[in-house]
Amino acid sequence: MKIRLKPINPKRISDQVFDQLRELIFRGDYQPGQKIMTERELSEALNVSRNSVREAINKLVTLRFLEQRQGQGTFVRSMDETVKIPLATVMETQDASLIDLMEMRMGIECTAASLASQRASAADLGAIEKAIHDMETDTRSGGLGTEGDLSFHMAIALATKNPMQIYIMKNVSDFLHVGIRENLLHLYQDPENIVAILQQHRAIFQAIRSGDAEAAYKTMQNHINYVIRFFSSRQ
Repeated sequence: MKIRLKPINPKRISDQVFDQLRELIFRGDYQPGQKIMTERELSEALNVSRNSVREAINKLVTLRFLEQRQGQGTFVRSMDETVKIPLATVMETQDASLIDLMEMRMGIECTAASLASQRASAADLGAIEKAIHDMETDTRSGGLGTEGDLSFHMAIALATKNPMQIYIMKNVSDFLHVGIRENLLHLYQDPENIVAILQQHRAIFQAIRSGDAEAAYKTMQNHINYVIRFFSSRQ
């Protein structure tokens, strides 16, 4: 029997630059409104041509992750009121609730946790664990830990290695920042909720680290159901 093989195409340098810059944005190393390195600096740091850097930046601008300001440089796009997030539009026009959003996240994030358990690298596991640590540190100092929480879920999405999963979760994450941040504050104002959520995060992390796809799916499901029950009780 003749076996058909497809030629292996090496990934373009500009795509590799794109992946690195996008990950820095998604992980929060580059914050909204922050100016990124110049083309020359990136070219030297990555040891690639300026043309490859330029192609990557142009792609990020097209996808609205970056914006170029004449005479100033390239900046991470800020998610403020002037930037209309598609999910925000749906929430407004379809009279969707926070619970509707959480139910949508259920499908996305349970699958993400399951995939992450099979694909997470050591760096991914480190990022997930760091997000939990950041949340713990913030709450111990009197904060609410919301930034660490959002970083936790974004780190899991990145660990899936699925660009569609990452892009969708990024939009969900941005919408949580912009559209419902005040509502989330109610959840974190009760210390018992913070303790419970940290325990849930640790259970999700342990399942992902152990490579148990079923447990990762289930622990994420339990976590999101916990949040849904909280907001259902407030209606």
